[in-house]
Amino acid sequence: MLLCLAHAAWVLPRHILLTHRSSVRGLRRDEDGWHLFSDERGWHGVQLRPDSLALPLVVVLRYRVPGEWRVRSLCVPRDSQGADVHRRLRVRLKFSRRRWLAPG
Repeated sequence: MLLCLAHAAWVLPRHILLTHRSSVRGLRRDEDGWHLFSDERGWHGVQLRPDSLALPLVVVLRYRVPGEWRVRSLCVPRDSQGADVHRRLRVRLKFSRRRWLAPG
């Protein structure tokens, strides 16, 4: 029970409430590739993984930070963005030719 509470204390501010400095709060795509934003690291490049999933209700981004071996996930529900913005994200993930490249 103590381990479960400790895990909840670690996960809630970082992945649910987004109040921790390392919480991912922004996503953008430019000519250099995909970037995520957190207060701790600012905008930093990431490499999207081929198992990322773009569905009408949710987008699950699987990404790897250069220099790290582990793959992380980010869930973007439809109601977290405007309908048009979420649709453009899904289209870009499905049809972008350079989406799996490492950041430049």
